[in-house]
Amino acid sequence: MGFYWAFGTVLILLAITAPAALMFGFGGAVAARSRVLPIRLFGKSYISIVRGVPDIAFFLFFVIALDQGFEWMRHQYLCPDWDQPIRQGNDFVVCQAAKLPLGNAPQWVHEVYGFFTAVLTFAIVFGAFAANVLYGAMNAVPKAQIETAQAYGMTAAQTFRRVTVPQMWVYALPGLSNLWMVLIKATPLLFLLGVEDIVYWARELGGTKTPRFTDYPHGDWRLWYFLVLLVFYLGFTKLSEFVLERIMKRLTHGQATLGGAS
Repeated sequence: MGFYWAFGTVLILLAITAPAALMFGFGGAVAARSRVLPIRLFGKSYISIVRGVPDIAFFLFFVIALDQGFEWMRHQYLCPDWDQPIRQGNDFVVCQAAKLPLGNAPQWVHEVYGFFTAVLTFAIVFGAFAANVLYGAMNAVPKAQIETAQAYGMTAAQTFRRVTVPQMWVYALPGLSNLWMVLIKATPLLFLLGVEDIVYWARELGGTKTPRFTDYPHGDWRLWYFLVLLVFYLGFTKLSEFVLERIMKRLTHGQATLGGAS
């Protein structure tokens, strides 16, 4: 049953990560376009740094960094009288009350917390790629429309909200579609983050003997288990292509673009 539930884990990850990454991306794109220099530098640095680091390295680093960051903040608040250094050589030591999750927490709490940190890491990483796409889409909105809105007396905020944002999606959707496909293919990285996803269960159940299970009614069936994953991912990406194509036709209806013309 763990193998079957793992498919739900992947779908839940995508359902939460996609809008969260879009929020990070929108915030990063707006920050990169800001007229305030520190905010603009922060937005562009976020986009450049995350996009310039290999995904696997960033995933493995950021999960540890997030976990220690959360525990450090809790430690500062819950244990102000702590007189020992937190960094002790290679060890990161905080008081027991600051541990996340607590040592006496049930197993499901540990699993939910691990899944939460994985989702947050996915959202931050793919949010940087989404920010780059949205930044280019905002800049692709015709300048004549921006100038027309200003001529009608709209403020910069009104122009952004009523003209730039509604029209940028036409230019952003092709890049966001590709990013969605990459996100689907990146879900097996959950296996590296300690989450029991479909790749984990395919390896565990398909093998002859593993530390978790010692007796199987079959031999080495990993080929067949991973073939199921292949069919699942191909089917899911095909469904995604169909839905995204429908959305693109809806957005470009009546637009003076190649998509609208066709």
